[in-house]
Amino acid sequence: MSYLSTRGGAAVTASQAILTGLAPGGGLYVPAMFPQVDRRWIANLSRMSYAERAVAVLSHYLEDYTPREIEQAVQAAYAPDRFDDPAIAPLRTLTDSTYLLELFHGPTLAFKDMALQLLPHLVRLAADKAGEKREISILVATSGDTGKAALEGFRDVPGTSCTVFYPEEGVSDIQKLQMTTTGGSNTRVIAVEGNFDDAQTGVKALFTSPAFAEEMNRRGRVLSSANSINFGRLVPQIVYYFSAYADLISRGAIAIGEPVNFVVPTGNFGDILAGDYARRMGLPVGRLICASNRNNVLTDFFSTGRYSTHRLFYKTSSPSMDILISSNLERLLYEAADRDGMLVDVWMRQLKESGSYSIGEQRRDALAKVYDAGFADERCTAMEIAEMQTRAGVVIDPHTAVAAYVLDEYRARTHDARPTVIVSTASPYKFCADVLASLKGRSAVEGMDAFACAEELEKLSGIPTPKQVRELKSLPVLHHRRCGKDYEQMAQAVLD
Repeated sequence: MSYLSTRGGAAVTASQAILTGLAPGGGLYVPAMFPQVDRRWIANLSRMSYAERAVAVLSHYLEDYTPREIEQAVQAAYAPDRFDDPAIAPLRTLTDSTYLLELFHGPTLAFKDMALQLLPHLVRLAADKAGEKREISILVATSGDTGKAALEGFRDVPGTSCTVFYPEEGVSDIQKLQMTTTGGSNTRVIAVEGNFDDAQTGVKALFTSPAFAEEMNRRGRVLSSANSINFGRLVPQIVYYFSAYADLISRGAIAIGEPVNFVVPTGNFGDILAGDYARRMGLPVGRLICASNRNNVLTDFFSTGRYSTHRLFYKTSSPSMDILISSNLERLLYEAADRDGMLVDVWMRQLKESGSYSIGEQRRDALAKVYDAGFADERCTAMEIAEMQTRAGVVIDPHTAVAAYVLDEYRARTHDARPTVIVSTASPYKFCADVLASLKGRSAVEGMDAFACAEELEKLSGIPTPKQVRELKSLPVLHHRRCGKDYEQMAQAVLD
C-alpha cells in the first residue's frame, strides 16, 4: 500500500507518510487505494476484542509494518491500565434505534486517545525503519483535546519531543489545566494569542518552511505531526466504526449487511472522514451526518458546495469544533475531484488567497448521497444536554449534545429510521461548568470553579468524577509560555 499527496506527488510508504506527517507542498497523504473487506470479514470482528479489531483493520493499511509490530503497538496502546472500560470503545444503547459510541475512556477523557495512544508507537517504528537518528519533534495545534492526548502519548518517549500550541482563550478550564500541568522532560505547551485556526495555520507554515526545517535539522531534529493531518492519526479512527458495527451485530441489533448511520460532532473533519474511509472499505454505512456548532462552515459547505471562511468566529461550549478551516476536508475533496491533485491544489490556493472555493453542484450532489449536515447553536446544545438526561438518563458533553440535536433534526426532516450511532467524543467532566449550567441553569454555576462544578455534577449525575480531573486540582502548572499568532513568533517559541 502506497500513499499519495492530495495535491499530487510521488508515492511513499505508510511509515514514511506517518513519519513526515505532511506531504511536500502542504498536501495530505491518502492511501493509493482503499482495501476491500467482505461481510464474512466484518462478521468475524464481532467475536474479537477491540485490540484484535484494531490489528485486523490496521493490517490493511500499514503494509510496511510487520504483523508483530502492529500487534505489539496495538497491545501497548489499548492496554487495560490505559482505559477505564475493558471494551475500550463501548457502545451504549439509548433506544431501539439509537446508540452512543463512547470514545472518552482513555487517559485524557477524549476520543483523541483512540489514535494518540497508538501514534507514538507507529512514529517510533517509522523512524527506525527510515534509519532516522535525529530527534522526532512533534508539533501540534489543538482546539483542546488533541493537545493533551498528544502530550500524554509522547511524554518521555525516547527520541521524541512534543510541542503543543493552543488558543489562549479558546479551550475549557479543564482542557487548559490538563495541558499546562503535563510533566515529562520532552513536552512543551504554548498559548497562542488567537483562535485555533491561527494556531493551525501557524503550525502548517512551520511544516512547509524550508528555512525552519533547515534550522531544526541543524539542531538535530526533524519535524512530524500528531494532528489529524497525519495519516497515522486518521487510520486508528477507522477502527471504531467497524467496532461499533461489530457490536451491533453481536448483540443482535442489526443483521450483517444492514446499513447504519453515524452522526459525528465535527471540527477538523478527521473523525467523520474515518467513517467515510470505513465505508469505502465496505462497511455498510447509510448516512454520515456532519454535526457542527455555531461555527457551521461545514453545514454550509454540504448545503451549497461552497466553502467560505468569510464569517464570524464564535467561541462556544464545544471548543473542539470552534474551527473555520477544516484541514481533513481536503482528503474528501481529493475523492470528490476523482483524485485530481491539481484541482485540489487550486481549491486550497483559493482558500488561502481569497478565503473560499466552490466544488460545483455536480460534486456537491454526489457528496449528498452519503453526507448530511446540520448544526446546533448554544441554546440548542444546552437544551439537548438537559433533554438527554431526562429521556435516557445519560449525561453528555456539549460536543456529543451537538450531534444528538442534529440527529433529532435530521430524523424529523428525513424520517430516516435506520439504526444510528452517535459518536460521543468527550467526557462531560471536561466541560463540567457548561454541562452543569445546562442541567441546572447558568446562575447555578456562578462563582464556582471547574472543580466545584465537577463535584456538583457528580452529585447530580451519580457518575464519579474521573481521577484525571480530580488530580488536576493539586498538580502544579508547569507550562507558562505564550506567543503571538504570526509565523515568526511561533517559530521562535519552538526554537527557544
